[in-house]
Amino acid sequence: MHASNAFTVRPVNRDDEPRWRELFHAYRDFYRLTADERVETRVWEWLNDAGHETQGLVALRGDEIVGIAHYRRFARPSTGTVGMWLDDLFTDPEARGQGVGHALIEQLQKIAGDADCSVVRWITASENRRAQGLYDQIATRTHWVTYDAVPTASPA
Repeated sequence: MHASNAFTVRPVNRDDEPRWRELFHAYRDFYRLTADERVETRVWEWLNDAGHETQGLVALRGDEIVGIAHYRRFARPSTGTVGMWLDDLFTDPEARGQGVGHALIEQLQKIAGDADCSVVRWITASENRRAQGLYDQIATRTHWVTYDAVPTASPA
């Protein structure tokens, strides 16, 4: 557990489910993803499965969860190292601009450092300017452009 300013950051636990669902639903809505309780349930199960690669953090102000982050390790063959990937980061709109995102990323940097990772990496939408304001202060913007391709199955 880590305290940063007015926030405590700790791993997500089963008791967090109702509030985690609210924030994860809001995160998906922010990125215009179709509401899908099955997705929320699947991700919640991942977060509570010690054998799954996806892990989660929550940021609390007092006893209230005001932010969530999901992360996982990833291999970096080009450097022969392992990095930490920040998949999702969301702050309750009422708590934005108060350091929640910074506290979550700071804790993830410590987790990555303790795990001897070479980098903490994430992406964000090009129009998410408010988040980029924070990210530009605490990380280096890269020149990489991302692409998504649709998977295809081999003929049976």
